[in-house]
Amino acid sequence: MKIIFRYSLGLILALAGLPAAHGQVDSSARPLGSPVVGLDSSRLQVAIFIPLYLDSAFDDSGNYRYDKNFPKWITPGLEFYEGVQMALDSLQKEGAKLNVQIYDSKSVTQPMAQVVASPAFERTGLIIGQVSNATELQTLSAAAARKSIPFINVSYPNDGGVTNNPNLVILNSTLRTHCEAIYRYIQKNYLTRSLVFFRKKGTQEDRLYSYFTNMDKTTAGVPLKIKYVQLEDNFDANAIAPYLDSLLVTVCIAGSLDDSWGAHLCEVLAGLKSYRTTVIGMPTWDNIDFTKSEYAGEDVVYTAPFYFNPADSLVKELQQNFKARYYLRPSDMLYRGYEAAYRFSRLLLLHGKSLNGSIGEKKFKVFDDFSIEPVFLNKQTMVLDYFENKKLYFIKKVDGNVTTVN
Repeated sequence: MKIIFRYSLGLILALAGLPAAHGQVDSSARPLGSPVVGLDSSRLQVAIFIPLYLDSAFDDSGNYRYDKNFPKWITPGLEFYEGVQMALDSLQKEGAKLNVQIYDSKSVTQPMAQVVASPAFERTGLIIGQVSNATELQTLSAAAARKSIPFINVSYPNDGGVTNNPNLVILNSTLRTHCEAIYRYIQKNYLTRSLVFFRKKGTQEDRLYSYFTNMDKTTAGVPLKIKYVQLEDNFDANAIAPYLDSLLVTVCIAGSLDDSWGAHLCEVLAGLKSYRTTVIGMPTWDNIDFTKSEYAGEDVVYTAPFYFNPADSLVKELQQNFKARYYLRPSDMLYRGYEAAYRFSRLLLLHGKSLNGSIGEKKFKVFDDFSIEPVFLNKQTMVLDYFENKKLYFIKKVDGNVTTVN
């Protein structure tokens, strides 16, 4: 496998006192679109966009700005990059014949729009992106549409306004998908329970509310009997208790992505010892430390499109390799980078130019059971707008410990 890296990541690692990235890497910088020595034109080509901020990491004299440290905003991209490199090592050992080009999506000197318009990009057969905003998503989606090749959006949980583009694949499921899955989960598991939807005032909270009330109207099953309650900003137990059932378990749905608000809701509910509750939260709740004493005894359930089982042998191996190199425990970005690069590169090798029609195949599973399904936003025209991962994991925690994942 030939790995082409058009920015000098090896240099940033060396200047920061860390080992250079492993794998067969050509890290010499080249003018965009210039010939790449040794590039095998018969091989399938993958372009991977990662936010490495290399232009920001160096001053005008080429000196690294941060001594032997990495700023927090650089870390997710570097962890994702390390996961990609580990996947490429695995593919190389398997004899995969690919040309892989890695681009810094935050480059000032070679912006993303310039990269995708370059001659060097023309032979690309697959795009993988750790994108962070709608502009990046739209740029790569447009390039994928022009070339009729898949673009795997690994990180941004939004369609960015993209429509009529069956080349876009959203792995990090959208908010609408989370809400629809939560609704069905409650129908299946808590249909006869007392149900309360707590929310705060806000535009985003209005969206969450609308997703649930629309499901009330469109569900194929029995509609949920949910009480919708808007709380004041500084709510306390007195504002919550009237909506709880003293005899039965009340299922409380947290209708906000604000994890600090959600943490406060869980704390208040946990303090109401006369009531039994199960709290169903949002995907942002992975950031809350439920081991703290203020949440003691509370049943908490939240959704996640990715689940990396700490007992999994490959998860352990990747974590150990990362810790051996950097003396740090990686975030899930390491595993996302590995999974995306390995799984979809293998599918590209299997299907070649026909990959678009087979992007949803469940072959080459790494960690997650992705269910990549077509999305039709307009039910009248039924135009295929994009593909999205509809498989969500429901993670249940008590005292911070994962008790079930389904």
